[in-house]
Amino acid sequence: MSVTVYVPRDAGALSLGAEAVARAIASEARRRHVDVRVVRNGSRGLYWLEPLVEVETSIGRVAYGPVQPEDVPALFDADFLHGGKHVLGHGPTADIDYLKRQQRLTFERVGVVDPRSLEDYRAHGGYRGLAAALHMSGEEIVQTVLDSGLRGRGGAAFPAGIKWKTCLEAPSQRKYVVCNADEGDSGTFADRMIMEGDPFVLIEGMTIAGLAVGATQGYIYLRVEYPHAQRALEEAIAIAEAAGLLGDDVGGSGKAFHLEVRMGGGAYICGEETSLLESLEGKRGQVRFKPPLPAIEGLFGKPTVINNVVTLASVPIILDRGAGYYRDYGSGKSRGTLPIQLAGNVKRPGLVEHAFGLSLRELAEGYGGGTASGRPIRAVQVGGPLGAYIPASQLDTPIDYEAFIAMGGMIGHGGVVVFDDTVDMAAQARYAMEFCAIESCGKCTPCRIGSTRGVEVIDRIVAGDARERNEVLLRDLCQTMIAGSLCALGGMAPFPVLSALDHFPEDFTGAADKANA
Repeated sequence: MSVTVYVPRDAGALSLGAEAVARAIASEARRRHVDVRVVRNGSRGLYWLEPLVEVETSIGRVAYGPVQPEDVPALFDADFLHGGKHVLGHGPTADIDYLKRQQRLTFERVGVVDPRSLEDYRAHGGYRGLAAALHMSGEEIVQTVLDSGLRGRGGAAFPAGIKWKTCLEAPSQRKYVVCNADEGDSGTFADRMIMEGDPFVLIEGMTIAGLAVGATQGYIYLRVEYPHAQRALEEAIAIAEAAGLLGDDVGGSGKAFHLEVRMGGGAYICGEETSLLESLEGKRGQVRFKPPLPAIEGLFGKPTVINNVVTLASVPIILDRGAGYYRDYGSGKSRGTLPIQLAGNVKRPGLVEHAFGLSLRELAEGYGGGTASGRPIRAVQVGGPLGAYIPASQLDTPIDYEAFIAMGGMIGHGGVVVFDDTVDMAAQARYAMEFCAIESCGKCTPCRIGSTRGVEVIDRIVAGDARERNEVLLRDLCQTMIAGSLCALGGMAPFPVLSALDHFPEDFTGAADKANA
C-alpha cells in the first residue's frame, strides 16, 4: 500500500534543501522497494523546522524536521513511514504547539493541500465561496464583505467592502480587479506563502471580487523576485480555466472573469497602489495624485479594485461561512484574523495566524521563543521598513489597528522583526531614511529631498555635531515629510526615525561622547 509523504516546495523550504530531501526520500524508497508517493505541498510556516517532512499515517500526519538528505536513511530505519520515533520527530503535526494555538482561516489549507491539485483544493472546502457568490447579486456580495469587517491587510487597513462598493457604483462598461502581490516589506512572506502553497484561494477571491463589482479582467501584479509563486499561479490559472472557473462563463453563470499574472520590475514604490497601476500600464512606477481614487479611475482610467493577496485570499471563507463567522474573530474595529510574519532575531521564526488582540509579547516570546541570541528583546519593528520601533516596555500592546495608531505605530502587512539589546537604533533610524532615499519615485519634494537630507542630519547628530539643534531640525524635517509626501513611502519613513529618537535617545549620542564615556 502506498504511503504519502509531504515535502514542501515553498521557496523558504527550498532554500533550506527541500528539493534534495524530496529526491532522497524517493530514491531511498526505490532502493528499499517501498511504495511512497511524494506530494510537494506548501510550507506550514514553521521555518525553524524546515524542511518539514510529513507522513500520512493512521493517526493523521506526523511531522519530522528539520530534515536533510543525510537524515533520510535513518528515518526509514526508524519506520517513519508509519510514524516511528526519531530524534527529528514532532508527533502529529496538528499537535505541534506552534500550530495548535493558532486560528488559521486564510491559511487553513496552506501546507495541507497539494497546491497544483484543484481536486485537493475542493476537497478542503475550496470554491464553496464562489458557489455562494454565483447565487448573489454584486450588491449582496459587497454587503457581505462590508459586514465581515474585513480591512485591507496590505498596510492602510482601509475597509475592503468600501473599496468594492465605490467601484461597484462607479459607472463604466469596463472594470478591473488588481491584486497587489508586490510584497516588499522587510520580514514579510505571507503573500508568497499563499501564492505558492494555496494559489486557488487567491484566484477564487479575485473571481468573487470581479463578480461583486462587475469586473471581467483581473491582474496579479507579482514581484519579480518570486519565480516560484509565478509558476504556481500560472499553473493554477490554467487549471481553473480548463475547469470553467475562469474565462467567459465562470461556473456556468454566463459571467466572465479572466486573470493574468504580470511581473513587476523590482521597485519598492510599486507596492503603493497608484505606482503599481502606472507600472501595470507600462509606465515608470510613480505615485499618482489622489483624487481620483483607483476605485473610480484606476487601471487605464477605469474603476479598479486593488487589494493585496491576504485580503483577497480572505474573501472565499467570508462568502462560504458568512460575514458573522469571520467578524466573530478579533476585537474592536479589528475583525477577523491576521497572518503575522515573525522574523529577525528570534528562535522560532514563521507564520502565525491569529485573531486580533494577541500581544506582541505573546507573539515574540510565546510563539517566537524569545531571541535566537538568548539576549533580552530591546525593540520590535512592526509594519516593514516604514514601521515604528516598539520598545520592550510596550510589548504588552495588543496587535490591533487602533492600539497601534494610538502609540504611533502601524500593523501594515503584519511583518514583525525582533531585535535584541545589541542593536544600534541610531543605525536603524539612518537605514530607514536611506531606504526611503533609494526607493523614492522622486515625484514629490518632501520624500525625494527630505529623505536625503534626513540621512545627512542623522549622521551629524551621531557625530556629535550641534546635536540638539540638529535633532530639532530632524524632527521638523520628519513632520514635513509626514504632512507633505504624496504617498506612504515619504509619509511613513519618519516613523522609525521618530520612534528611535523617542525611545532610544542614548543611541544617538555622538561618537566623541561614546569615546569619552
